[in-house]
Amino acid sequence: MPQRVAETTKRVELSYDQAATHTVRSTCSLDCPDSCAIVATVNDTTGRVVRIAGDATHPVTRGFLCGKVARYLDRVYAPDRVLYPMRRKAGVAKGPGLEAAAFERITWGQALDEIATRLQAVSDAHGPESVLPYSYAGTIGQLGFGSMDRRFFHRLGASQLDRTICASAGTAGVNVVYGRRLGPEPQSFVHAKLIIAWGANLHGNTVHLWPFVEQARRNGARLVVIDPYQTKTARLADQHLAIRPGTDTALALGMMHVILRDGLEDRAYIEACTHGYAQLRERVMTPAYAPAQVAAITGLDAETIVALARSYATTSPAVIRLNYGVQRTDNGGTATRAISMLPLLTGAWKHHGGGAMLSTSAAFAFNTARLQMPQLMRASPLGRDARVVNMSQLGQALTTLDAPRVHALFVYNSNAAAVAPNQSAVLQGLRRDDLFTVVHDSFITDTADYADIVLPAPTFLEQDDVQGAYGHYFAQLSPRAMQPLGEARSNVWLFGRLGQRMGFTEACFRDTEDDLIAQALDTAHPWHAGITADSLRTAGNMPLTLPRNDRGEFLPFSDASWFTTPSGRGEFYSAALAEQGLDPLPAYKPTPERTGPAQPLQLLTRKADHWMNTTFANQPRHRDMEQQRIGLNVLEIHPHDAAARDLADGDQVLITNERGTLRLQAAITRRVQPGVVAATLGWNKLAADGNGVNLLTSERLTDLGAGATFYAVNVQVTRAPQPANAAGISTQYR
Repeated sequence: MPQRVAETTKRVELSYDQAATHTVRSTCSLDCPDSCAIVATVNDTTGRVVRIAGDATHPVTRGFLCGKVARYLDRVYAPDRVLYPMRRKAGVAKGPGLEAAAFERITWGQALDEIATRLQAVSDAHGPESVLPYSYAGTIGQLGFGSMDRRFFHRLGASQLDRTICASAGTAGVNVVYGRRLGPEPQSFVHAKLIIAWGANLHGNTVHLWPFVEQARRNGARLVVIDPYQTKTARLADQHLAIRPGTDTALALGMMHVILRDGLEDRAYIEACTHGYAQLRERVMTPAYAPAQVAAITGLDAETIVALARSYATTSPAVIRLNYGVQRTDNGGTATRAISMLPLLTGAWKHHGGGAMLSTSAAFAFNTARLQMPQLMRASPLGRDARVVNMSQLGQALTTLDAPRVHALFVYNSNAAAVAPNQSAVLQGLRRDDLFTVVHDSFITDTADYADIVLPAPTFLEQDDVQGAYGHYFAQLSPRAMQPLGEARSNVWLFGRLGQRMGFTEACFRDTEDDLIAQALDTAHPWHAGITADSLRTAGNMPLTLPRNDRGEFLPFSDASWFTTPSGRGEFYSAALAEQGLDPLPAYKPTPERTGPAQPLQLLTRKADHWMNTTFANQPRHRDMEQQRIGLNVLEIHPHDAAARDLADGDQVLITNERGTLRLQAAITRRVQPGVVAATLGWNKLAADGNGVNLLTSERLTDLGAGATFYAVNVQVTRAPQPANAAGISTQYR
């Protein structure tokens, strides 16, 4: 009989370095759909975690880890980890070059006192909204992502951050159609006969779905990948459709055109469960979305589009695994919206293993209002809700935003200097002498290079949390496996102590991690029935109590009762968008990014395969793996485009648009199509010229959700002169 997960410190018959060990069952809290269950083996004598492995008791993650997290201990015990609070030395300018040498060690008491004093002074002089928090999903645990930190900034009256940088456009697009984000269970993919991975690199970014996909393929299913880049998933698929970036809306509407033209829609499901079918039909049954026209837009053959549409409509079950890449263009919300309409047109939701999945996160009903306490803004000096600043426009916020200007920036769970678009403006703002910047992180990141105070943050193995997932339906506890190294402290500890330092008298600033976990789980939602802190300590992970039919199948959107839209149905036509002056129906619009002879190439600012956003980008073994895949600091370019520029593999090239120039090394490959080039996100200071790919991205926002348009970038590529002097650029990790 399998061991119960209950005992998070159960003795095992293993020996490491001739010492007794015990195991702790925890959860990976990195920003990934899978939220893997982990078993950490801890040396009893030293308290060090000596091994981490997947927990085989988890029904989805099933005992294996991705290549990134399999080497997570490299990050935990990295020699350059930040372990103590530090202050910038007097006279040392902000910026890269000195790393830790730019700072002097101080105590936590000194750090908290200085931060509290400076934030109070900024608030008194300019108003509390001149303080801006900046964070995202460096951890997706409920406590680490948003609990005591939100309480602190709400009580202070600081500007609120609209956290749009990753998923807001896709979220908005799906919500317009369905009212909420749900999808089939990943385990049900084994029943599918057609799986479309649309902008989803399953093998790289949702690796625990891959075994279910492979089982379906052994049972006769086909895997089709729609992606402008030849990912590993695309190479392993039955068919790879290399679509032009930003044209996904046209393909989805073209598929609808064929389905309706050929009478392949599910009329009974449409009648029972959807709204606006007649209007949608009128929109898509025009020459604009006929296969030949869509082929000209997408770069795919008309015959391929017809075959895909017919196969999708006539194969059952058919499922679409959609990911967030498609929503990172100007028309990205509409793209997600259009793709998510396809299973409404065919009735794919009726079949176990059919439908579409973008995210499962809306299934979890954690009590975020109690964790974050937005009502504390009423007790702030403002006495009202604070203004909202879009994190995808940080450059503008730090350079042009006024009334009031941002005078203090607090960055945690994010490497803003590398991940935010329009990097030149971001760095210009971070260099300001009148901007007081605090960074809470585990390393001297690109952002920490500009900090006045750097605070040591723990890894997920060093803090307690609770979380759900956005790729499955299991709630999980994430207990610490070890004591924090050095003086690393969690967000809960940091912002609770800082609130007390600033004189906030509310009892909520004294809540412990255990208090907050209990509060997060304090919900009456029926899907959370039986999920408490105690039950999670016993079980480790627990499935949500999802509604199921008499065969035990979870079939979201299989009938009209599932939809939470204004019409109570799946909405092809949105009156709510019409009221906002937006198009109530999906329509393809080309990106407004400058095109033509000056900037003829589309740049994909891709995520690296072996780190997560910029997490792991400084780890030598992770960098070695990425080096073996494509190389570091390279621009992938098709042989046709390389020949037109007389470029050879390994040549230094300049990638240029109106926002800047990036210097990389040419990697000639057919992983990209003609007209498309690709470069990966990483640490700026580890790039060849100290610049990251977001030097070239803009602060334009998506049509829905006000998200970032990272994948709507046009550039020119030319041969570079001899390498410039790289003095001042870190070579620590090369």
